[in-house]
Amino acid sequence: MKAAVVRETPDGFVDLIDDWQPRALGFGEALVDVEYSGLCHTDLHVANGDFGNPNEINPREFRRVIGHEGVGIVTKLGEGASDYLKLGDRVSIAWFYDACGNCEYCNTGNETFCRKVRNAGFSVDGAMAQQVVVNAKYAVKVPEGLDPMEASSITCAGVTMYKSLKVGETKPGQWVSVVGAGGLGNLAIQYAHNVFGAHVVAVDGNPDKLEAARQMGAELLINRKTEDVPAIIQEKVGGVHNAQVTAVNTQAFDQSIASLRPMGKLVAVALPKGDMQLNVVKTVLDGIEVKGSLVGTREDLKEAFQFGAEGKVKPIVTRADIRDINDVIDAMHNNKITGRMVFDFKSL
Repeated sequence: MKAAVVRETPDGFVDLIDDWQPRALGFGEALVDVEYSGLCHTDLHVANGDFGNPNEINPREFRRVIGHEGVGIVTKLGEGASDYLKLGDRVSIAWFYDACGNCEYCNTGNETFCRKVRNAGFSVDGAMAQQVVVNAKYAVKVPEGLDPMEASSITCAGVTMYKSLKVGETKPGQWVSVVGAGGLGNLAIQYAHNVFGAHVVAVDGNPDKLEAARQMGAELLINRKTEDVPAIIQEKVGGVHNAQVTAVNTQAFDQSIASLRPMGKLVAVALPKGDMQLNVVKTVLDGIEVKGSLVGTREDLKEAFQFGAEGKVKPIVTRADIRDINDVIDAMHNNKITGRMVFDFKSL
């Protein structure tokens, strides 16, 4: 069966293998027939070797199946898996694959920070294949009424932004800037506007993405390539209460810090290489907070799914053929995609 795997010498692209087979089921694991799998910028980092190689058996070899925006149907249960899933369940294959379950982070609702966490598409094989193995205890069920193709985006992009808005302590009536209006950003706008009741500033350099942001509920649009982002935000709304940075460039972080009002919060979501500039005096005198937000827990994903099922968020998704995956990767590298490209494995 087909699977997209990191190349022997990582170069940002993948090899599409026709004879790949998932590993045998262990205790508590289930086999899932993948229906849809979206492509996330994190997949590009993995394919490029940016996160290193977690293969402890052979560090020189990293032929990992990428993908962590997967949705599929449970078709086989390993011993112990029936405590959590049943045959026919539609479940997620998310970046947060599993954790130890018994450390200070797992026991305090912060399981994504577990030091023994495993991530789909990186430390274990991910969702960009016709079949994938999941830990039944950690695979979140997709609720009735939520389109599975749209659910694939919520599995990563949706829950990531839902959680980051929680981290930013977003409240009704506040102003939130969403910096980068792509696959993450368009969902951040919807969760901020439709779930948290906030006002939204959308910042991007692509006019098509800004127009999509307007349709999703953004009230102020700023083109970062032609306009002074911090100056406009300070003038129009007096600074934002929190800035959600999904753009993969360090300039976006610097502009976002300057866009905050006193006691504002910058929530870092994207993972560009490099550092952000943080003026100590401004940080102290304005009481600015800088926080990192890492995807979401199982409970976060359940909530994020439910808002999708209720129609409060609707991901922008475009169906794609897995045989075109490297063309899609190239388009994503060149910032040519609005929303998410989702590979349809049901058609194979």
